[in-house]
Order: sequence, then structure tokens, then C-alpha cells
Amino acid sequence: MSQDRYGSDLIVDLFKLYEIDYAALNPGSTFRGLHDSIVNYGGNWMPQMITCNHEEIAVGVAHGYAKATGRAMAAIVHDVVGLLHGTFSMYYAYLDRVPVIVVGGCGAMSVPKRRRIDWIHNATLQGNAIRDYVKWDDQPFTVESIPESFARAYRIAMTEPHGPVYICFEMPFQEMKLQVEVPLPNKERLKVPPPILGDLSSIRRVAEMLVAANNPVIIADYLGRHPASFDQLVTLAETTGAAVIDLNSRLNFPTGHPLCLTGSEILREADLVVALDVRDLYDNFVEIDRESGDHKPILSPKAKIVDIGFGDLEISKWAHDYQRLQEVDLQVLGDTRAVLPYLVEYCQGLARGKESLIQQRFSHHSRTSSALRRQWMEEAKQNWDSRPISTARLASEIWQVIKDEDWVLTANTLNDWTRRIWSFTRPEQHPGKSLGTGTQFGLSLGIALAHRGSGKLVVDIQPDGDLLFDGGALWTATHEQIPMLVVMYNNRGYYNDWGHQIRLAKQRGNPVERAAIGMEIDHPPPDFARLAQAFGWYAEGPIENPEEIGPALKRALAVLKKEGRPALIDTVTQYR
Repeated sequence: MSQDRYGSDLIVDLFKLYEIDYAALNPGSTFRGLHDSIVNYGGNWMPQMITCNHEEIAVGVAHGYAKATGRAMAAIVHDVVGLLHGTFSMYYAYLDRVPVIVVGGCGAMSVPKRRRIDWIHNATLQGNAIRDYVKWDDQPFTVESIPESFARAYRIAMTEPHGPVYICFEMPFQEMKLQVEVPLPNKERLKVPPPILGDLSSIRRVAEMLVAANNPVIIADYLGRHPASFDQLVTLAETTGAAVIDLNSRLNFPTGHPLCLTGSEILREADLVVALDVRDLYDNFVEIDRESGDHKPILSPKAKIVDIGFGDLEISKWAHDYQRLQEVDLQVLGDTRAVLPYLVEYCQGLARGKESLIQQRFSHHSRTSSALRRQWMEEAKQNWDSRPISTARLASEIWQVIKDEDWVLTANTLNDWTRRIWSFTRPEQHPGKSLGTGTQFGLSLGIALAHRGSGKLVVDIQPDGDLLFDGGALWTATHEQIPMLVVMYNNRGYYNDWGHQIRLAKQRGNPVERAAIGMEIDHPPPDFARLAQAFGWYAEGPIENPEEIGPALKRALAVLKKEGRPALIDTVTQYR
């Protein structure tokens, strides 16, 4: 083993200092020095490499891991081409407020030292490609600058609101022998800052409004990223008797709680709405007619609106993810993790003497919640034996098999049927709803990696179109021994867009049956079970008879538990 130290060894020391457990990557020559240092100098431990077959998957795995743990994970990408492959997942990590550290490599910036390939794979500054949707990027020009660059990248990624960062290390710096010892940062003096509290007088005003309102409603979106906030929201709702709507960018509230009115019409009755970490306020207050595009208000014009969260912090100058501007009556700029304890304390004090009123709210919402669940159960029975399988039936069959396990659902919720039928009681049971097509399997791998060795059963309800983007990633799960149960949500079509084509065909008087052209995933239908088997998975399917789902899931679960390898059950389903 070489006694010399190299620039890439310094990078590994930084990974260890900041306790970066994993680095997902697809091999590339511009980080060959770092690759060697991870394996030999670092012993492939902190970080441990997770080998992926595409940079989109590598960044997606880091996204899922960070989303499930709240800790930053690294993805390593090869010069310009690897970076461009990973941009899609980096954009979604930005949208989803997730701390991902993307490490890039580039060939020599010095012209005389360049290889021929560096001319087409280098850029003047590689961060230009992703600057509009990362929190920060850097390309240090000396070895001595690397520790400061890494330390700043980590702190920025982990400072709320979280987001991805990109740092690029030139290949010659990685492979340079260190002539002097380069000091590491003093981590204790470069800590992530504490959460932003917000104005206390404004927080007290929110408490006064909550307790005084006749029908307050709380809307939560990203709040559940911190487990303590999940419990704080339960306390806040019970203290005030307010109904809660969970928008599910994270799991924010127990689905079976009597005050959980997600999916109800409660907003129409609200005289006060308190939004907690909600990025898109406007969309929740209107109905949009899909045919005409008309927007119709849901809220009463007399309803007051309070917004607590990060507001306009860290919004992109390029991406429009900040949504339409919504007028509010009171805005508190602060981190809900810090605001909620004060808001709860204020509400508890103000609620004394008003227990009867609050109990009336609780009882009213409890009856509404019970009625809503009865309605869902009746709806679930419709088309119970249909073929293709209804999504409600599939959600029910999965629940019957996993309900006694220590389970985690990764992303897709089967058109929210899992949230209606399953009992979500803890924030770690669901890191949040699915994102765009081509993102879910990478995210699910990262979530399963976060729980590897914990004994938890990680369940991925996997759309067919999404997996076709990233089918090769099935290999990563087997190679890296990441156990997970995948149940295919296989409707053999890109049905979200198919629905758009059907509506447009009706508007224009065109044949509706021609809407399938360019939308179906059929003729031939992909054989996902055989695809998974080719990568070492246990797999069955395609299953078209709903009676066969439960037994197949039990067999898959038995193999997963006994052998520790991933399992896939392919079910042919309806769209909804």
C-alpha cells in the first residue's frame, strides 16, 4: 500500500469528517483518483460506493437516502457528460428540498496537460449547466482550496431549506501527490446554523387566530421532514381542534387520526387556513376545470390565510417551482421545526377555558373523518373483482400482507388509495409522494438503502413507465444487496398523458380510441418479472387475477426475509 498521500485522499478525509456514508456513482475517468482513494485509502467505508448504471440513478439514490434520513449523501458524476446525465435528478432534488452533494470531476484545465477526450468533455465552468437549480456550486482551482469548498458545500446543502450542491475537482488535483499536509476544516466551528425561528409576536398572533377561529384548517406539506414536527403537529391540531390536510410532500400527519381530513371538502368551510411549509398555496385554494382551464375559488373570500415557512428563500431565478403568488393575511418567515413548539405553547395557554368549543370542533371533524373513511371503503369495493385490477384492490391486497410488518412505503401511493386504506402512524413510514416519471425507482433504491439492515420492509409500488426509464437499476439493488419489495403498478400505458389526449380528442371531435397512439406500453407488453429475474431478483407475474395477488406477495416476502434479496410482483392494473 502506497505511503504517499494524494489530493483524492484529502477528499476521502473530508467525506469521513462529515460522515458521508455512501457515494453513488457510475464509473468515470475524471474521478479515477477519487475512486482509487475511496477503495484503497478509505477501504470503501465512509463513503461506501454504490455502483449505478446511470448518473440519473446515482443522484436519485442520493436523493432518496437523504429524504429518508435527513442526512446528506453524495453522488459522483463524470465531467460534463456525467453531469448532464444527472441533471434531471438534480433538478428534482432541488424541487424536493433534499440535501444531495454532487461531486464532479473534470480533465485538466491547463491546456498543455489535457487529454484529447478532455476537449469535448470539459467546460469552462461545469457548474454553469446546473447553476439555476442547485443552491451552490464551486470548482476550486488549487488542492489547498478543496477543504473549504467541501465544507461550504456541506453547510449550504444542510442549511434549511435543504437542496443539492455541486463541487467539481479537477483530475490533476486528485492525482497530485501532497507535498505538505493540507489541514481539514474545524467542523465544530463550521456547523449548520440552527433553524430560523421567525418573529415571536407574529407566532403568538397565529395562535390567537387559531384559537379564536370557528373552523380553522391546517395545511402541511414539507413539515414532516423532521420527525419531531410530525408529533408537534398532532399536538397543535388536538390543542386547537383544527382539521388537518396533508399535501404529502412528506408524511405530516397520521392518516387515521380523527382530525385528518385530507381528501375532504373542509376548506370550503374554513374561516382560517394556516399553511405549514406549503410551497404552492394558490393551487390548494382553487378548482381548475381541466376542459376550460378556468379557476374557481374554494375558500370563502372572508377566510384568513396564514403562511408559515421559508417563503421566497432560495427560490430559483430560472425554475418556476415557486408557483403563483398568493395573497395572505399574515406571513411568518421561519422554519416550522423551530416555530411549532412556540405555536403549540401559545395555543395551549390561550385554549384554557375554551375546552368545550375545541371539543365541539374535534367531535365534528371526527364524524366527518369517519364518514369519509366509510365512503372510501364503499368506493374500494367497486370493481373489486375487475380485470385489469383496480388500484383500490391492489392497495388492499398489499396492506393485508404487510400490515403486521415494520414497513416503509417509498413514493407512489396508488392514486392515494394507500393513504386511504393503510394506517400511516409514523413519519418514517412514507418519505413523501412520488415525483416525475423517471425518478421513482432511483428514489426508492435510496430509501431502501437508508433502511438496509434495519429489518424494515421497504415497499415500492412501481409505475411501469417509470421503471422503463431506469430498468437497469434493478441490477444495483441485487449487486449492493438492497432488499426491497416492488409491486408493479402496471397499467401498460402512460396514462397521465393518455388522459390528456382523451380530453383533447373529445374537445376537437377526434376519435377517442386514437388517443392510445404513442401512449400505450403494449404490443408487446414488457415482462417486468423476467426483467427482474435477469438481474437476480425473485419475481412473479404478470398477474391479472386479483385473487392471485395476496399469495404471490406472501411468497415474495418469504424469499425476501429468508434470502435477503429483492423481490418483484408484476400486477396488471387499471389507471385508477
